[in-house]
Amino acid sequence: MLSDQEQDYLRRMKDVILFRYLDEPMLEEILRISEVEQFEPESKVIAEGEEDSCLYVVLAGSVTVSVREQSGKDVYICTLGEGDVFGEAGMFVKSKRTASVSTVIETVLLKLSRQEFIRFIKSQPAAGIKMLMIIIYSLLRKLREANQELAFERKTHFDQEDVDSFIDEIMRQ
Repeated sequence: MLSDQEQDYLRRMKDVILFRYLDEPMLEEILRISEVEQFEPESKVIAEGEEDSCLYVVLAGSVTVSVREQSGKDVYICTLGEGDVFGEAGMFVKSKRTASVSTVIETVLLKLSRQEFIRFIKSQPAAGIKMLMIIIYSLLRKLREANQELAFERKTHFDQEDVDSFIDEIMRQ
C-alpha cells in the first residue's frame, strides 16, 4: 500500500512525458527503484564537472541550469519546471556533467540511477524500450535546440556575406 506522499508522487509522474506511456504498476516500480529528494531553495543539485550517472525528474518546484565560462562567471542556460527531465546523457556515458543545476524554490526531484534503470529494462523490456525512445527523442530535441542556438549566435556575430566580402577584399590586395 502506497502512502499519501507516494500517491502524490505517482500522480505527478503521470504528467511527465518520460513516464506517460507506462501503466500504474510500472510507475510504482519506477518510484520504488528511484530516490525522491527534497531540496531547499538555491540548493545545488548537480555541479558542473562532477561524475553522476543519474537521470532527474522535477516532480515539484523548479531548477536552473547554468555553465561556467573560462572567466569563472556562471552563464544561465534555462529554467526547468514540473515534469521536466535532466541528466539523461548520464544514463548512457560515463562523463563529467556539462552544466550545474540548482533549485530556484523548494523542489522535489525523482532521481533514477543508471544501475536501477538497467535492472528495470531487463525486467520490464517493453516499458524500458518506451522510456529509452523518449529519452532518445529528448536528447535529439536538446541537440537540435543547441544547434539552432549556435547558428543564431554565429549569425549575430558575423554574417557569412561579410566574411566572404572581407576575404575577397584581402585576396584582391
